[in-house]
Formats: sequence, C-alpha cells, structure tokens
Amino acid sequence: MPKMKSVSSAKKRFVLTASGKIKRKHAFKSHILTKKATKRKRNLTHFTTVDVADAANVKRMLLA
Repeated sequence: MPKMKSVSSAKKRFVLTASGKIKRKHAFKSHILTKKATKRKRNLTHFTTVDVADAANVKRMLLA
C-alpha cells in the first residue's frame, strides 16, 4: 500500500505548534480593504488557533 499524502493546501495554510494546537491566519484580509476600518484590518493581521471542532479534520489533512 502506498504512503498517504498530506493535503498540499493544508500545508500552506496551517502550522502545528509545539503544544499540538493549529495556527491559522484570519480571512478577509486580501482585497477590498478600503471599506474596512484600520482597527479591523490590524486585528485580522494576527494569527489565531483553529477551533476545536475543526482541529481533528485539519490534523488528519496535515499528518496523512
């Protein structure tokens, strides 16, 4: 049986932390930024963690 491949799109979008959590970037920061407030854009810059409900699916995509 061949090796399972990781999902390439997941490799580009998510990072595993040392404690086992998964980091992700915020959405809505790529275009049409003129109508968004400066505070909103600044808060979208930072990383956040993947929700617990989605973490198992994301780990499966990364570690397959």
